[in-house]
Amino acid sequence: MPVFRYQNSEIYYDLFGNEGDPVITFVNGLSMRTSHWAPYFKILPQKGVRVLSYDMLGQGSSSKPILGVSFDDHAASLKALHDHLGIEKPYIMGISFGGVVVLRYAIMYPDALKGLIPVSTFSELDPLLTCHANNLYISMARVGFEFYLDLLMPLNFTNEWLTKNKDLLAIVKRVGSASNEIYGIQNLMESLRYFKTITPDLPRIKVPTLVLNGEYDPLTPRNLHDIIRANTPDSRMLILQKMSHAFTLEIPELTSRIFSEFIEQVESGTWQGDQTVWVANEDPNAETLAFQCPGDHLRFVPLPNGQPTTAVKKASWAGTKKLATIRQTESSDAPRQKKSKPQSPKTRAG
Repeated sequence: MPVFRYQNSEIYYDLFGNEGDPVITFVNGLSMRTSHWAPYFKILPQKGVRVLSYDMLGQGSSSKPILGVSFDDHAASLKALHDHLGIEKPYIMGISFGGVVVLRYAIMYPDALKGLIPVSTFSELDPLLTCHANNLYISMARVGFEFYLDLLMPLNFTNEWLTKNKDLLAIVKRVGSASNEIYGIQNLMESLRYFKTITPDLPRIKVPTLVLNGEYDPLTPRNLHDIIRANTPDSRMLILQKMSHAFTLEIPELTSRIFSEFIEQVESGTWQGDQTVWVANEDPNAETLAFQCPGDHLRFVPLPNGQPTTAVKKASWAGTKKLATIRQTESSDAPRQKKSKPQSPKTRAG
């Protein structure tokens, strides 16, 4: 793994693919490292895309612990890495914490890249995300890194992935703890204490921007991504069905296709940054990658524009009522008996 010396620090990186192909840079989430992107190192070069992955200062094999490094500092170090490698006009993708880094990169260096992919991220902190960030920080600082990962797992992955990989969770935690120094990650998290909204700066982003969000992301839900979409002029938002926060690790085949088709559209001049909202097909081999969201994209309940049409109302309620009547009738095994009329006092015995 090569090393780039930057301001008395070392940044470790990997570069895969054929020289001359468009380059996409992956910017890690908070507790990630370059090895998390391993599937993409093979898939994307086969699609004609070169991949640059690196550990931010404070992460993985790069220098740590670090103090007082802001999101702007991370963006500046990434720009220096691009310059060092002679990479002009790259595409950059950042997830979660790394998503904020790439947003700052696009704001600070608006003419230095071709395209931007913010994933599972935010441009401002709302009360829910602030609570999550505080809880994660306290869990790591007061209990330990493994407990921090315990809290992070259900926020990152779907129930299906956790069920399928339940025997690997202990190994994942041990590897995560061994590859990331607790004080390095703690220092990175402390930058959130001084984070101020960057939403007002989003209109300064000039490049095509594809905002990606898992449908059931509990850590950075859709309203935060919608802020980025609505304030970034040349953007679209793509929702990945049934996915959680770390969907890039769960479905690399589909996300690789999303990255490569976005790059192809930008390179060919067919990209349409109309601030619309789309839904990705679940099948990575589907003929069409995505379809435009037919209803209110901020809801979980699948209703057109948040309200059912009159036809849907009639069909659902009438059908439900009729079905309930049929079931009630069929559930009665015994034949109905005629009720006897109550006897009058004159005819009662005794």
